[in-house]
Amino acid sequence: MKYPVLIHKDADSEFGLTIPDIPGCFTSGKSISEALQNLQEAVICYYDGENTNVPPDASKIEDVINRQDIDAEGGFWLLADIDFSFLSKKSIRVNITIPEYKLAMIDRGAAKRGLTRSAFLVQAAESML
Repeated sequence: MKYPVLIHKDADSEFGLTIPDIPGCFTSGKSISEALQNLQEAVICYYDGENTNVPPDASKIEDVINRQDIDAEGGFWLLADIDFSFLSKKSIRVNITIPEYKLAMIDRGAAKRGLTRSAFLVQAAESML
């Protein structure tokens, strides 16, 4: 979903990026491109530990440009795509290809820990992320 974001930069700072629809969520980067690349991670960090699976409604850019509570002086607006799929706790089925002997190793490792194959693979993947 596309959200309006405000990009601003002071002479002695990196490019800052704020998201009015997510008050308190911000990021920065040495370039505009880097700040935009950091946006998704900032949103994920912002929602870490929050008990919600519903993303905020995206404002129309025309509406946020005219808001009196936003100091946009010296900045500019653009629409940025933010993926909120990380909020979904719904499990989905995936199909992977793995050598049979490695699958047996995974199953033994999962059983030793009292986990299902899926839970074991998710924990292993999370440790690598």
